Amino acid sequence: MKPITEYKDYRKFMKDFYDERKRTGAFSWREFSKLAGFASPTYLKLVCEGKSGLSKAKMLQVSKAMGLSGHEEEYFSLLVVFAKATKDADKKATLLKMEKIALEHKVRVVDSEAFQYYESWKYPVIRELAPMMPGARPRDIAEECKEYVSAEEVCDILAFLVKAGFLKKDGEKVYSQTEKGVIGSPEALPIAIRAMHKEMGNVAVRAVERYNASERYFTGMTIGVNEDNYARIVAEIDACAKRIAAIANETDNVNQVYGLNFQLFPFTNKIDGDCHA
Repeated sequence: MKPITEYKDYRKFMKDFYDERKRTGAFSWREFSKLAGFASPTYLKLVCEGKSGLSKAKMLQVSKAMGLSGHEEEYFSLLVVFAKATKDADKKATLLKMEKIALEHKVRVVDSEAFQYYESWKYPVIRELAPMMPGARPRDIAEECKEYVSAEEVCDILAFLVKAGFLKKDGEKVYSQTEKGVIGSPEALPIAIRAMHKEMGNVAVRAVERYNASERYFTGMTIGVNEDNYARIVAEIDACAKRIAAIANETDNVNQVYGLNFQLFPFTNKIDGDCHA
């Protein structure tokens, strides 16, 4: 069974614990529930199926029943807290606490790198820009950015990108991109990306007034959809994005960094066709 620090879902951990105990000897949901002090023989089975949850008191009972202590018990409690969190800020704070425990106990995860990479437009832009400017000082790179970034920030960002493996240093002030993508857990990455969507949306708003029509392209429409053609539209946007990426990758002779955002979102609630009959 994997170490608890490799889990992001407490229900999955509990189910794997149960399966492991059952595989190595006689073990049942009744016995598991009894060990945790529950009268219902199927309570923990319902928890693992997502049909029930754990309160703080029940969480401690289950933790003890699984023989967790020290950092493992603390990590399990954070898994439960993460599952209950509804706000991205709370989820992010809990994930970072979990990562800290994992790193302290020799298990490497990369959620904090994903959070940092996506926290500002500066990271992906400088990752693209630095290889275009071999020998450039951080101040030179900063001055080429349309949005403000200081030379000190550029220096720190370059150091992070190299350390995290997003850029490779080929010489003094010479960088090239690696093939490495931004890696994070399925739980952390959507939170980080939502933050970047907000960031890029704000930059796009400023771009409407900042650049003339020859430098930027904006278009939009308001359309009526249902579930079927919504799925088709999303697939078409996804295919278009891949075709654009292929065009961008056709040449190494690039000299500018652009941002491209696709946005499709609801203006209204779904209308029940029978509600006005």
